[in-house]
Amino acid sequence: MAGVVPAAGASRRMGQPKGLLELGGSTFAQRAIAALRGGGCDPVLFVVNADDDALAAHVAGEDVAILTNSAPGEGPITSLRMALRALEDDVAAVVYLPLDHALIEDRHVAHLIGEADKLDAGLALPAHRGKRGHPAYFSRRLFDELLDPALEGGARTVVHRHLSRACLVEADAAVVADIDTPAAYRDALARFETTSAGGTP
Repeated sequence: MAGVVPAAGASRRMGQPKGLLELGGSTFAQRAIAALRGGGCDPVLFVVNADDDALAAHVAGEDVAILTNSAPGEGPITSLRMALRALEDDVAAVVYLPLDHALIEDRHVAHLIGEADKLDAGLALPAHRGKRGHPAYFSRRLFDELLDPALEGGARTVVHRHLSRACLVEADAAVVADIDTPAAYRDALARFETTSAGGTP
């Protein structure tokens, strides 16, 4: 089971690189890696933009394989494809966790993998109150579709193709928390401050 963190985007909505933003004492990059590692993923592949030396240096001390995406303009699918091509043939599935979803913890990943394995699912997604979230689980059965150069719409297209047969795993609100704007980041920081003060996140 491999973990993939696509981190080659331009972070235009956030206005600054998301990977180095801090939350709960760790950066978004560190949180994603820890969630995948702790949830049962090995290896973890972290894909950075070729121009992002700071982020590459930041994760160099983590237990990850760093891949460099020199052409991320087509979107996150380019990073996912790099990761899929780098995997050994015996890797049965990947768990794909974008940096935006920095509230994800290892328990979310472990639960998703466990439910997907039970059902031998090709696709598994967490959901909260009817809304689908991240991370996403793709079995090797879907790798060829994800790698198809004619694919339009990226991984989202593959998800929609297989959604009727997907394993949807009920989870808490963290799986649908997309922290991709300054306002969303402020909300997440406030949530952690509440937690550290003894409240409920």
